[in-house]
Amino acid sequence: MIPIRDNIRSRTFPVVNWLIIGLNLLVFLYEMSLSGTQLESFVNQYGLIPSRLSPLIRGNFSVLKPAILITLLSTMFIHGGFLHVLGNMWFLFIFGDNVEDRMGKINYLMFYLVAGIMAGVTHVALNLNSDIPAIGASGAISGVMAAYMFLFPRSRVVTLIPVFYILPLFIPIRAFVFIGIWFFLQLLYGTSILALKGEATGIAFWAHIGGFVAGILLHRLFVRR
Repeated sequence: MIPIRDNIRSRTFPVVNWLIIGLNLLVFLYEMSLSGTQLESFVNQYGLIPSRLSPLIRGNFSVLKPAILITLLSTMFIHGGFLHVLGNMWFLFIFGDNVEDRMGKINYLMFYLVAGIMAGVTHVALNLNSDIPAIGASGAISGVMAAYMFLFPRSRVVTLIPVFYILPLFIPIRAFVFIGIWFFLQLLYGTSILALKGEATGIAFWAHIGGFVAGILLHRLFVRR
């Protein structure tokens, strides 16, 4: 299912949401300018590698350095390809403006970053020994989607559903249903990956789940009265 648009108009211009989208696109353009070796080095330096942060989960803080902790933030702005960044930014474009409208600009930025950090921590906790960099904004965006689902449950999301991968079908779906189905799929895939010891896919589904749960638990703290 691909969201096309929602029926809730933002009352204010979503400055922060557009800045986040713009920064992600700028970083991706920078990635495209790098050679293969340079890109690999860039991702290894700024991507989230669980084995580097696993001492934090285990309670050992002595080996941690600021440069390693910063990867919890920097990883949110790195993507692995055109479809990766396009898909993430499209979801953020659809759902982020209304959440920013309800939270305000500063609160929305803080919420976005906190959700992304919690998504990263969840991924690290379930992949303590992994040396594979996790990259992408999807964990933070999952938090935004959770906030949207609870703040605008009755809004409708026009959704593209390809029938037999050929015939496009556009159906308005309640936001609570659309995002609820999306989260159920993340939970289903994430549980399957745990059963297969994480070897089935390179998608960090548990980062999505962690960001989403953080969004549910924390979004009310950031909403303006």
